[in-house]
Amino acid sequence: MPCIEARNLTKTYGKSTALRDVDLTVEAGRIVGLIGPNGAGKSTAINAILGLTPCEGRLSVLGCDPWRERNALMRQVSFIADVAVLPRWMRVRQALDYVAGVHPRFDRAKAEAFIGRTDIQLKSRVRELSKGMVTQLHLALVMAVDAKLLVLDEPTLGLDILYRKAFYESLINDYFEAERTILVSTHQVEEIQHILTDVIFLDHGRVALSASMEELEARYAEVAVRPAEADAARRLKPLHERQVFDRSVFLFEQQDRQQLSRLGDVRTPSLADLFVAKIAAAQSARTA
Repeated sequence: MPCIEARNLTKTYGKSTALRDVDLTVEAGRIVGLIGPNGAGKSTAINAILGLTPCEGRLSVLGCDPWRERNALMRQVSFIADVAVLPRWMRVRQALDYVAGVHPRFDRAKAEAFIGRTDIQLKSRVRELSKGMVTQLHLALVMAVDAKLLVLDEPTLGLDILYRKAFYESLINDYFEAERTILVSTHQVEEIQHILTDVIFLDHGRVALSASMEELEARYAEVAVRPAEADAARRLKPLHERQVFDRSVFLFEQQDRQQLSRLGDVRTPSLADLFVAKIAAAQSARTA
């Protein structure tokens, strides 16, 4: 059974449509990047998955209807939002007390062990912690919950590069396992590309792309084309073209790599470059 399955998922706010006929499947044991520009529908999709907003269509998360069976679902889900929600007056020890009291699958000893590897003191108040330390505290609380699905919404927003790197290293080394699924929504595409197994691009409430990282590597190729070969490259109908110094860089979909190698240097595009190309193509299609 898929961890998340949506069919024709639609959400409107008055005359505005946040999600439009979204179909997606997330299998268990995957690390999925949910990527899109501002206003693409990412937050609405996450809220629907967490049972915070009702939608039209069909949505199943861990076998539950999130809106109608949210209490049962939340026993199996952990969530880190982009805004720290811990009361600033609360001590770290009290935060542990609270989560232990409300979540039956919280392992306090595991949380304390994680905190013990940081500079966080159990007696400290949240207001005394740096933003990076608050994020570490959130991670400690979440990692100590035996959840089947972890949802992260811009979890490292505002952190410096050292904290961001440490966050994702802890996530992979200390938390992820075959039975768990992680859904990450972030604008920092380059920093999560190496940990993802799958990616979903959202644009204007629609799925612009949904594929595994292996599928992307086989399907897309980027070529830094020699100036004399630029016209030949354009005849192959590239998905996107951009200039880098004195060369045109073309992104192709489902083209023979041996043929492309005659035009220039071939490589697999970064997730960020592929995202820009797909969104630009979608925008061109809407205005055509």
